[in-house]
Amino acid sequence: MAQGKVIAITGASSGIGAATARLLAQQGYRVFAGVRNPDSASPIPDVTFGKLDVTSDEQVSSFVEWVLAEAGRIDVLINNAGVSLMGPVENTSVAEAAKVFDVNVFGPLRMIRASLPAMRRARSGLIINVSSVLGFLPAPFMGIYASSKHAIEGLSESLDHEIRDFNVRVILVEPTFTNTNLDVNSAVTEAAPGAYAEQLDATTRAVLAQVKSAPSAKWVADQILRAIEGPYRMRQPVGKHATLLSQLRRFMPAKAAFVRRSGSASIKFSRLTECWRA
Repeated sequence: MAQGKVIAITGASSGIGAATARLLAQQGYRVFAGVRNPDSASPIPDVTFGKLDVTSDEQVSSFVEWVLAEAGRIDVLINNAGVSLMGPVENTSVAEAAKVFDVNVFGPLRMIRASLPAMRRARSGLIINVSSVLGFLPAPFMGIYASSKHAIEGLSESLDHEIRDFNVRVILVEPTFTNTNLDVNSAVTEAAPGAYAEQLDATTRAVLAQVKSAPSAKWVADQILRAIEGPYRMRQPVGKHATLLSQLRRFMPAKAAFVRRSGSASIKFSRLTECWRA
């Protein structure tokens, strides 16, 4: 149950963040939602919005200090803000990759560094990092996004070992495809695909087809609520397909995840890649 617990969530203007903020507020949690532009954010009943760009040290510090001043504590930190990038690894510039990592990896790191001192003092807290099945699966033409999610999984596991003695734990929520603007409007690398054009086009069409038929963000929000209120588990895949993928990944070689038919530009997705989250 909520019992007046205080939630701080990033990336709450739309998609998973907005759905999660709404659901937790409905369940009685006190929700502070970080968005880059609070004035343009759609209001959510009983959710308090604050200005937050997770790539800014100053804004992260100000947001966390504001929540602590208003509520006295942070019981649950949800690192949800994220960006995507699609394109061949070879054609991805270091600057493009750095932008993805700044949001998807260093953003959570900034929030964790700012929030942990109060959690340690209270000897209570939960950090939920929104990852993806691409945190443990390969994905052609999504190498930078996937590597950022692999990174947040490694950070989360290591951090959990460091802070559990203070009664603070870390959870990874791992969605597959989710029908959100992030997934539908994924950024693409600036450089032309060149030799990869055929494969990239076929992969992009297949991924978009999966995203458009995927469940809504509420699907992930429900899992985040279960993660907060249920028994502790480090990794929490969202839905039966993600759970299956997590189990299969232990036994299936990486090359089995993607098959390109000889002499054809068509792409065949295996059971593993049918459930990617873009």
